[in-house]
Amino acid sequence: MADNVQLTAEPRDRIGKGASRAVRREGRIPAVIYGDKQDPIAVSLTYKEVLAQVNTGTFLSSLVDVEVGGEKFRTIPRDIQFDPVRDFIMHVDFLRLGKGARVNVEVQVNFLNEELCEGLLRGGALNVVRYTVELSCPAESIPEGLDADLTGLDIGGSIHISDITLPEGVEPTITDRDFTVATIAAAMAEEVEPTDEEEFEGVEGEEGVEGEEGAEGEGEGEGEEAGGDD
Repeated sequence: MADNVQLTAEPRDRIGKGASRAVRREGRIPAVIYGDKQDPIAVSLTYKEVLAQVNTGTFLSSLVDVEVGGEKFRTIPRDIQFDPVRDFIMHVDFLRLGKGARVNVEVQVNFLNEELCEGLLRGGALNVVRYTVELSCPAESIPEGLDADLTGLDIGGSIHISDITLPEGVEPTITDRDFTVATIAAAMAEEVEPTDEEEFEGVEGEEGVEGEEGAEGEGEGEGEEAGGDD
């Protein structure tokens, strides 16, 4: 499990669209901390610090310690709102986590040992069904990623969630089936070149058609000439 992300926030006295716009003009992002049966707290964070975490691609599955006025809150980001035109971060929601809390998070799947995968060595292709898997985890046990071992997997083989070792206390949110994470698919069939015999038959057929058309053409010409004599 990765170390908690550390962010420092400032409390916001005012809320609403106008107050949020003023916060953004200062290079900060309005945010709220809610949950754990406590009142929500309106805060703001430095834009650059939040952007750096968002760019890691794992922000929404990371525990974040948000310090506000000397007090730390253990949270997990639950929503990031972006400007639809500029792709600018507009707002962040943090879920406050109490003792013993469990969370649902999307965790990336890492595919290992492709060089030892029989199917890939034979020209097959890795068909990823799920790049991430949603897990139910104790808040203190969120895995950084899941490792799927491709060693020895042949064409037509597959990796199911049961083939991946999960940390203690961690389980997939889908529990009614052993769902597929990836398969090894056969390569696309290459276009078959015609044999010499097929080529020869094709040539014969084409010549026959041309011969018939030629005969019909000659007959029509003769009839026209005869009509001309009349």
